[in-house]
Amino acid sequence: MKKLVIALSIMGSMQVNGQQKQLTEAQMLRGARTAVTSSLPQVLGWVDDNQLLINKKIHPDSTAKVYLVDGKTGKMTPSSADLLKKEAAPTTSVAIRGNDIYLNVAGQDPKRLTQTEETEINPTLSPDQQWVAFTRKNDLYSIHIPTGKEYRITNDGTDLILNGYASWVYFEEILGRPTRYRSFWWSPDSKKIVFMQMDDTKVPLFPIYSESGQHGFSENTRYPKAGDPNPTVKIGFTAPEGGKLVWADFNEKDDQYFGLPYWTPDGNTALVQWMNRGQDQLIIYAVDPASGTKKELYKEEQKTWIDLDDQGGRITFLPGKKGFILQSDKDGWEQLYWHGMDGSLKNKITSGNNWSTSVKYIDTLKNVVYFTSRQENSARTDLYRVDIDGKNQQRLTFGEFTHNVSLSTRGSYFISTYSNAGTPDKMALINNKGKLVIELGDAKGADFSNLELAKTEIIRIPSEDGLFQLPIRITWPLNYDPAKKYPVMINIYGGPNAGTVRDGWQFSGQTQWWAKEGLIQVAMDHRASGHFGKNGINYMHRNLGQWELKDWITIVKWLREHGADSTRIGIAGFSYGGYMTCMALTAGAGYFTHGLAGGSVTDWKLYDTHYTERFMDTPAENPDGYTAGNVMTYANNYKGLLRIYHGTMDDNVHMQNSLQLVKKLQDSKKHFEFMLYPGGRHGWGGNQQSHSTNENNSFIYTHLLQKEIPAAMVR
Repeated sequence: MKKLVIALSIMGSMQVNGQQKQLTEAQMLRGARTAVTSSLPQVLGWVDDNQLLINKKIHPDSTAKVYLVDGKTGKMTPSSADLLKKEAAPTTSVAIRGNDIYLNVAGQDPKRLTQTEETEINPTLSPDQQWVAFTRKNDLYSIHIPTGKEYRITNDGTDLILNGYASWVYFEEILGRPTRYRSFWWSPDSKKIVFMQMDDTKVPLFPIYSESGQHGFSENTRYPKAGDPNPTVKIGFTAPEGGKLVWADFNEKDDQYFGLPYWTPDGNTALVQWMNRGQDQLIIYAVDPASGTKKELYKEEQKTWIDLDDQGGRITFLPGKKGFILQSDKDGWEQLYWHGMDGSLKNKITSGNNWSTSVKYIDTLKNVVYFTSRQENSARTDLYRVDIDGKNQQRLTFGEFTHNVSLSTRGSYFISTYSNAGTPDKMALINNKGKLVIELGDAKGADFSNLELAKTEIIRIPSEDGLFQLPIRITWPLNYDPAKKYPVMINIYGGPNAGTVRDGWQFSGQTQWWAKEGLIQVAMDHRASGHFGKNGINYMHRNLGQWELKDWITIVKWLREHGADSTRIGIAGFSYGGYMTCMALTAGAGYFTHGLAGGSVTDWKLYDTHYTERFMDTPAENPDGYTAGNVMTYANNYKGLLRIYHGTMDDNVHMQNSLQLVKKLQDSKKHFEFMLYPGGRHGWGGNQQSHSTNENNSFIYTHLLQKEIPAAMVR
């Protein structure tokens, strides 16, 4: 990790040309068009490994045309998007209309596949597009599309027994929200389905009340809070036409978790991720779908915790049964490892301080892996190549930029769209040796140099113990005067490995408006935010809330020395960010003066098992850590002004969290603000969202800017 020099030449950097013009109110607040930036060429696709199609304006006032770009020479010749058209089977998809499943084939009328009173959920096509699997009333079904015949695969679905449909904690924390509760997966050969059966019998019910109607109603969610029983899970295998179910050889009564399963490319084996309740042991088993027998393929243990993969990024299979590439942070950083199909380790592939690592392409002919990582600078992303034996690792991107890349079909070239905090996006074609072939576009607009824009920069501040260079992204007020003091608004999230400071172009009219009003705007990350790998994140083990606040106080001290008014230090966040805002106004009340806390966790005993215990262990195992991380522990320290707001039907962070803090502050006779959003979940939209935004903006004007909110700001 290269340490960055702290930028202290603020006064000089903030000088602006008196001839520059300002953005208009409409441009900053109403989305009116500006010429700060212009559009980049549109990448239509790679024709082959050496040729690219783009849609580009040669001159700003010309009409965009399609050009074929030659990878070797960079020469652009007029062309047609028809080059990308290939003979292919008609596009097929399935969707829910009303309560039923419809088959959509390009060029044909939709075909209705089901017609029942019950609702079908998560229809999913098989890879060969001959079958669709789905759940109905917590049982797993399939339909053979050519014949229209429906098969019921399971028969024991109830409100407590869920087949192919995830229990809440698995949906939210393990399989991930994009699954929409789906917990079944087709094999690549379309001959098998692996699914999870979950039993919620022992999971406590949590009531969520709705105020609507004359009598209101309650939703009862099976929600395991820290230390509670989890759903028990079985891993099942079936043919799409049903028949005998095969259960994997696990003891369903064990206190355990199962992660996303991986089918091997031939469809003969499922790799099942198993983890203990303490989440510090991971075992990947190869399971035979015909018998359910399992064989240990990979085992990992860490002193703190291991993240259970929910995005399919842990394993990448190599063709020809050459094994798989596995990603792990067991050495403190994210590295790639080459394993044989029997699980044996062949070698470590990558080196260096890699984070946010993602395999982009594997050249199996040359045995080269292309991957992106935040290695050169933790706030920027670069593209690298490395031989699969771990030799010849090379950075292919260039400069002090964040790069977003797209590789050609066999990795000989790539397109990079790159920028940093002060430089709008550019686009270039680069070969796999890292040599620039041709610049394709620059988003810097005609008025970029003529407009008075607030300066945004990335700054690194030493932690109090000197072990870390903490990153902040800061936008200074227009016409910044070092002799003056300015209010500060800090926007944070703050959770483990959830940093927000990135060195890329992020122009916002709203940001420019606040800068015009004289507000210092800050995003800041702590040692456990991911900038310093798993080594940094491990600081949060068993003590959520402590190191985040300690590092942020260090940053606030720096801000006080560089223009911040110590009586007007605002902080805002939602969910984990709401939690840290509440901690800042209580445990950190000597440094933070105003807070906007939305959807906040206030006591980790009130949040779910899998997320909370990953970092904190159970309340019985770590009572002191839970006390230290409880906002109510510090309520008597509270001063300044905190605005608490919450959706009444939040099924993720229950309103119970905010209500317990409200009660504690009332018992302590403290002044605060509180707002409920009836029917709101973990977020809300429509007029309630406008109201929430208006209230928060009014809070900033009243208490930080100390003037009335202008009519232009009200939505």
